[in-house]
Amino acid sequence: MHSGTSGAASAVFAANRARGAVAFEVALRDGVTRRGVLHESGSLRVRFPSPEDHGLSAVLVNTAGGIAGGDRFDIDISAAEGTRLTLTTAAAEKVYRAPGAAAELKIGLKVANRAHLSWLPQETILFDAAKIARSIDIDLQAGASLLLCEIAVFGRAAMGETMRDGSFVDRWRVRQGGRLIFAETVRLDGDIGEKLARPAIARGGAAVATVLVVPGDETLVARIRDTCAPFSGEVGLSAWNGFAMARFCAQDASRLRADVMAVLAATGAQLPRLWLN
Repeated sequence: MHSGTSGAASAVFAANRARGAVAFEVALRDGVTRRGVLHESGSLRVRFPSPEDHGLSAVLVNTAGGIAGGDRFDIDISAAEGTRLTLTTAAAEKVYRAPGAAAELKIGLKVANRAHLSWLPQETILFDAAKIARSIDIDLQAGASLLLCEIAVFGRAAMGETMRDGSFVDRWRVRQGGRLIFAETVRLDGDIGEKLARPAIARGGAAVATVLVVPGDETLVARIRDTCAPFSGEVGLSAWNGFAMARFCAQDASRLRADVMAVLAATGAQLPRLWLN
């Protein structure tokens, strides 16, 4: 009887998991970036808030109100030759506790020659016992450019929250002209709070971020250093293999966000309006 009850509860849990997918492409029309084919399903939506002179902005919206264990979301975006596209999210994405399987988020970005894509979602906030596995696969043609920023917050320090248990797996693969130029998988599980407290990991930091700029070189890194210092948290800057990268770590999300915004501005990026509200 107990086994049957448990099986029924598992079936109900699985049936109530959120599913969402967004896939679209942008192309040039009379020299202006405009939306092409768009597919939406489940609880994931995309909105294009206002027309712009040349580029296009898009806002991803999760109508499920957050992410929980067993949820699955897929995002697939293509920017055709010569286009300019900036993507953000309507709000910070919250990942709630997961008694069972981890949530899955798969992101695919394709950027053609002479196209530029800025992937600038607001932060991902993980609550205690949250589980999420995210993969970001980026395919850049030889003349494409990319600005990518991801922020992860492990418990909201301002609310007195800490993350003592959970799982965060973050897999990134970036290819340019078919050649793999960057590959990384971050895995934090078990007592994440205790691990973040270690000096070699985050020295007590509860918020981390990465900014990736393609193309990027030491000249860009030097400009960022000259423009932004001093930072509120810890920031590491480097360039290799044709791209530049900034790593961030801070005690709380507000300090880290300020550092990230300063670096993004130093790259010449225009921040989405939602970042400034």
